[in-house]
Amino acid sequence: MFFSVLSLLPSPMRVTFLSGEAGVYAFGAVVAHHYGDKELCHYYVSQFKEIKLSIDLPDELLYGRAGSLWACLFLNKHIAPNTVSSNRMRVVVNEIMSSGRQLGNVSCPLMYEWHSKRYWGAAHGLAGIMNVLMDSELKPDEAVDVKGTLRYMIKNHFASGNYPSREGNEADELVHWCHGHQVFKAEEFAQAAIEAGDVVWNRGLLKRVGICHGISGNAYVFLSLYRLTGKPEYLYRAKAFACFLHSRCETLVSEGVIHRGDRPYSLFEGIGGMALLFLDKTEPSKARFPSYEL
Repeated sequence: MFFSVLSLLPSPMRVTFLSGEAGVYAFGAVVAHHYGDKELCHYYVSQFKEIKLSIDLPDELLYGRAGSLWACLFLNKHIAPNTVSSNRMRVVVNEIMSSGRQLGNVSCPLMYEWHSKRYWGAAHGLAGIMNVLMDSELKPDEAVDVKGTLRYMIKNHFASGNYPSREGNEADELVHWCHGHQVFKAEEFAQAAIEAGDVVWNRGLLKRVGICHGISGNAYVFLSLYRLTGKPEYLYRAKAFACFLHSRCETLVSEGVIHRGDRPYSLFEGIGGMALLFLDKTEPSKARFPSYEL
């Protein structure tokens, strides 16, 4: 059934880890590898390598080149280096860099559009694309442009410490993964990450439960900051958000205060993400925002 649904989607929707066959094959390959099934692992990797990227593909994480590149990085980390060749990945990096430079300028070297809007968030914008590029092998001039883009974002955050959801949007509203807060994982940008985390602590108890735009996703900010800084205060903050969900989620959902999600049992919108957060709290040093942090 899942494959039949995927076959109905237009090709640009099927190439990423989060939203397409690439994710099915990459995840299947890693599971088979961990179970020691070499034949099945080889099958999934072979199927993954058959996926072709169209020339009109966007660059963002959810449906575009960055999402395809992340799937390659996932395979190379969890199976073996060069499971997906560096040459294949270099082609995608080249396309992402070329596209970003066309819309970029001196102040912001890289910029991207999704449906004619220049988003900053993780799902469709700068944060998600920069996150993937920072995990990729970059040429020196490419690394300079990525860092320059991050500096542009930091320089242009709101006075509150929050970040715009897109270029030209002055509404200081969104504090969640897909369109809102940014976390800068490079050591050079540690202070910006800490300040963004403070915004999430003060404003991140949202009216949804999931990881995409809900409380569970915001808790992962603190787990990321714990790995970055080693400070136990971030474990406390992650625990506080998780305990709030554990003790009050069911009641608040039944009262209509919190929205369970359009897909209430799913990983990104529903209680599947909340369950994963609870599991990751048992080993916080190993916790990763799913399908985003390697």
